[in-house]
Formats: sequence, structure tokens, C-alpha cells
Amino acid sequence: MNQFNLKHRVFLFFSNISPPDLIIFLPSAHAESDTEVLLNVIKENPIGILITGIQLLLTRFPPMYPCSIRACSLQHRGQRINRPQLRAHIAKQNLQVKAMLETVDGKPPGVLSLDQDVLVIFNGQHDHYVTPKYYTATKPDTGKVVPTWNYSTAQINGKLSLYYNSKTPEAWVFLAKQLHDLSEQCERNIMVFTGGERPQPWKVADAPERYTELMQRNVVGIKIEIGKIEGKFKMSQEMRRGDRDGVIRGGWRGYLCTRSRSEERCMIRRLRS
Repeated sequence: MNQFNLKHRVFLFFSNISPPDLIIFLPSAHAESDTEVLLNVIKENPIGILITGIQLLLTRFPPMYPCSIRACSLQHRGQRINRPQLRAHIAKQNLQVKAMLETVDGKPPGVLSLDQDVLVIFNGQHDHYVTPKYYTATKPDTGKVVPTWNYSTAQINGKLSLYYNSKTPEAWVFLAKQLHDLSEQCERNIMVFTGGERPQPWKVADAPERYTELMQRNVVGIKIEIGKIEGKFKMSQEMRRGDRDGVIRGGWRGYLCTRSRSEERCMIRRLRS
């Protein structure tokens, strides 16, 4: 297990389970099937957890944007998303990279594709304890309420290509574009360094070329063609209307005050639908 903080999340693995089978428990009230909504979850929360069935390893990525993992950027054709990808990079010394390379006999020079699908999990910002006191209809009526934890998550399954040999033109070009696109995405969308009245964004070209080339040689690129995407928004939607209103009121007093307007609207829309 590499680059994974057990203080944050714990995964239980069984030897006969492969990543595509690690499906979240998905009651209909909590299910989200809108691809655009789920891709927005990834864009707004681009730190992904990559899980492979190879030696049961996982890695917590730097940013991925639909197209990279917190280094995930989203690719699409025209205005409609068509076969979105996740793009990322990871340290060449990562044990998960070694495990992936060992699974392929007669490795092609530069880029290899895994036969088995991988799983990537993105956790949204809707993540908070819910006290039974928020259930203002059921608690005084029957008292049959218990605490819970509300959260949102998106998970994708797909085919992974590993750009592992930076000495080959294909891998070198992929890595250069990946690092450029990721920096651009984070500088402009996270730091809001857009120029004008705001600071200018940092660019890869701002660092010495020999230094960035050295850094580029020490990472491998990852591209995942998304085959399946599903999500879960657990926000107490299954409760009575009075209880849902109580969750909204409690959220405004508590954790919603630290969330963005879009998150607040998302929660309220789901609870009042």
C-alpha cells in the first residue's frame, strides 16, 4: 500500500475481488447517473484514488481533471463530452507503477495498456456528520432516528494506459502536455491566477528547462479511458420532508457555511426534490 493515509479512508480488500467489482452500495434515492454532474464532481474534487487488482495496490493521486487525476483534465469533442478521459502522472518509483509494469510480458517501448479495468474514486465536498436533532419531524414523533454521515462520491471504471518510458517520443510528448495542462488548470481554476487584475499564472516554462526535463523523467503518465461512471449523493433524501428541511436548516448553521454556493444549491435541490 503506497501513498495512502489510513487516517483518511480505509478500504477492505478480498483476494477474489477485482476493481470493477468494488461497486458502492447505491440505494435509488442516493444514485446519480448524470454524467455531466459526476464529471463536475471530479473537476471540483480532482484528487483521485486509483485502485488496481494487481497486488491489491492503490495510490492517492495529485489532481486529476476529466482528462487528468488532480491532475485530471477533461477531454471532449465539440460541446458534448464524448468518451471522457482521465489524465494524470505519478512518481516512477511508486510501487503501483512497478506492479503494473510486471504484469505485461514483452512490454512495448514507451506505452503499455493494462488488460484489467482499474477503479478511480473521487470524494466530493458534501461530507459531514448529521445529528438526529436535525430530523425535526421524526424525532419528536417516534424518536426512531439515529446519526448518519452524508457524503458525495463519483467512481469510474476504465482502461489504463501507462506512459512509462520518457525516452520514447510518444511518452515524452504525453508527459510534457500533461504537466503543462495540469499547471494551467490548477493555476487558473484553483488559484484564479488569470492575469489582468489577478497575478499571472505560473507556467512550466518559468522553471529552468533542464530542471523540468529532469522532473519529467522521474514520473510516468497515466491515461484512463472511462468506460463506466456512477455516483452517490447521500444527503438524507429518503427522510420525511420535515426531516429534510431540518437537515437544510442545520446545514446552514453548521457545515454549509464553509461550502461554496454551488454546493449549497446542490444539497438543497436534492433535499427539496
